[in-house]
Amino acid sequence: MGCMEKVVRHFRSWEEAEEAEALEDMKMSPEQRISIVLELQERMFPDASKQGFERVCRVTQFERG
Repeated sequence: MGCMEKVVRHFRSWEEAEEAEALEDMKMSPEQRISIVLELQERMFPDASKQGFERVCRVTQFERG
């Protein structure tokens, strides 16, 4: 499992920070998003994989409009 990169950025306002975060989120591929979710899950529940449940995920495309 990869390690999330820690980044510190300074913004002039909360709105500017929210906009920057939204733009970063839009740049991520579905696979990157899933990787982050799985890493966070591993941090919260380190023994989850030992419980015998197979981790399955599906990436789908949504129409924007």
